[in-house]
Amino acid sequence: MVSSVGLQAPAAGQGLKRAFDIAVALPMLVLISPVMLVAMLAVRLTSPGPAIFSQLRVGRDAVPFRCHKLRTMAAGTPSLPTHEAPPAAVTPVGRLLRRSKLDEFPQLWNVLRGEMSLVGPRPCLPTQTELIEHRRHQGVLALRPGITGLAQARGIDMSDPALCAHTDWVYLRNRSAMLDLRILRATFFGGSVRVD
Repeated sequence: MVSSVGLQAPAAGQGLKRAFDIAVALPMLVLISPVMLVAMLAVRLTSPGPAIFSQLRVGRDAVPFRCHKLRTMAAGTPSLPTHEAPPAAVTPVGRLLRRSKLDEFPQLWNVLRGEMSLVGPRPCLPTQTELIEHRRHQGVLALRPGITGLAQARGIDMSDPALCAHTDWVYLRNRSAMLDLRILRATFFGGSVRVD
């Protein structure tokens, strides 16, 4: 395993990433707001409960925050990692939102608040202690969590905490503006992301 010593990004690099996050998130929120309103209406009309689902997640430096998503599961579903949630709990509209990635777009608000970045390790639940400890040991908790990340672009979910955390560490070690752009492209348009 690898510690976080020597892997912190320079302040200028962090500032550039933050500026990029804001420059992308703000206009995106404005542009997609009509689509979001339609999606929220679809959620409300097809299943009881709120359209926006807010869940406590582990953020940068292990500080908890409220992560926002469009609700894709039936109201009252236990707070579980996505890979552990029963498939039957996902609503028909929720399946469509997940396939199109629209359910993640409320997290742009988390990006504007500085709680998340466009690209980074996906935020986990406080109950996912094994993943948290792997990330802590490898210095990954120093990063803002992302709407998408290298693990997601590679099809790796949190069901394998060690592999997920290691992939997050690979991102930490190699992060750059170009890598972020490649991960965003792979997330929305498909394709692989190699890191040498």
